[in-house]
This record gives sequence, structure tokens and C-alpha cells, in this order.
Amino acid sequence: MAVTWNPIFDWDAEGWREDAACRQTNAELFFPAGTTGSAVDQIDAARAVCATCPVKAACLQFALETNQEAGVWGGTDEEERRKLRRGWRASRRPPARPVRV
Repeated sequence: MAVTWNPIFDWDAEGWREDAACRQTNAELFFPAGTTGSAVDQIDAARAVCATCPVKAACLQFALETNQEAGVWGGTDEEERRKLRRGWRASRRPPARPVRV
């Protein structure tokens, strides 16, 4: 999935949250306590809901734009979103200037 980072993202545009598959699921599923043990099963279950979601990309975009650090958003966990943000920031840096000798 390609992720575009739009700093002016309107997180409520077109009411994407109204169409989210997770609206029919207990929100606690998407916020496991930890990342090991039974939390792994919970994360997998949350991702299964995300896999069926018609607004998965908008959800992920919202999470990136609003720096959601906890939970499963758009099928991604906390670490995956950190990596996406780092990659985006790195792509936005100007190229290094050559050193003149």
C-alpha cells in the first residue's frame, strides 16, 4: 500500500469514519496492552478487521497525520507507523550539500 503524507489531510473528509469496519467492533480490540503474548493475537484480530475495511487507507493517513502512537490504525501497529513516519521525514529532508575543498 502506498502511503502519501498530506500535512493538510482533512481527517473527517467525506465521513470516512462512518464507513470504517471497526465501528462494528469493540474499540478495545485495537488497543492491546503490550506487543507480546496475548497482545499479539489481539493485534492479529484487529488487523483482520482492518483487512476488510473499505477506508483502511484513510484511517492510516489519519493516524500518521495526527501522530497516533498507540493501537492498530489502518492495519498497522505502533512500530510500523513509526517506520512510516521516519521514512517520510527522511524523504522530506533536503539533499546534503557537497563539501567544498
